[in-house]
Amino acid sequence: MPDSVKRINLWSGPRNVSTALMYAFAQRGDTLVFDEPLYAHYLRSSDAKVYHPLAQEVLDTMENDGNKVVEMMLGKAEKPVLFFKQMTHHLINIDWAFLPEMINVILTRDPREMLPSYAKEIENPTMSDVGYAMHIELLEYLEANELPIIILDSKSILQSPENQLKKLCAALAIPFDEAMLTWVSGPIPEDGVWAKHWYGNVHKSTGFQPYEPKTSPFPERLKPLLNECLPLYERLKRISLS
Repeated sequence: MPDSVKRINLWSGPRNVSTALMYAFAQRGDTLVFDEPLYAHYLRSSDAKVYHPLAQEVLDTMENDGNKVVEMMLGKAEKPVLFFKQMTHHLINIDWAFLPEMINVILTRDPREMLPSYAKEIENPTMSDVGYAMHIELLEYLEANELPIIILDSKSILQSPENQLKKLCAALAIPFDEAMLTWVSGPIPEDGVWAKHWYGNVHKSTGFQPYEPKTSPFPERLKPLLNECLPLYERLKRISLS
């Protein structure tokens, strides 16, 4: 690290418990959290702006230039820990040279559970929407540059929040704080403008919700994408914190 500040990127896919993790870190007195700072850059750089809810509002209210966002992430820090909730698929049309200056955590989820949840909002998702291929690209970048590999599985977090958060904090070389396990229901000031569409369940919560396996039949239309995602997820799962 170039300075004493811990600059943490949580690289997630959609519907992966990433917002709950952001809320957990927001409870720490030593931490500032940032909600998907590269979202507008991603919308500007892709056709996702055509079908993402509230896309124009995101573009109108956030910095669209990914390079300027990176400058902010690496700039002056008001607290010793900065936590950036990110989506891995936002890493397009941008120089990855900033990644070695930060701590990068990959958050994944079983696509058998993630895809049906996401498809309720984005009817026909593609690999570029759900992030698994980009997760592997990021993993290989970290490996090639001999950077730390920290991978979380959302199911493990829900099954044992305290245990997983302790392991994550140890990997990040920051002390675990019990305050991370609970929060007051409702939004937080750091929420992105899209929170009103996506964060309903988190806003009702006061902590990590117990894991509940999906019981509904898997949608036939999503099975081709599932077949693409599964081996990528399984590769990540094998080396995730356990």
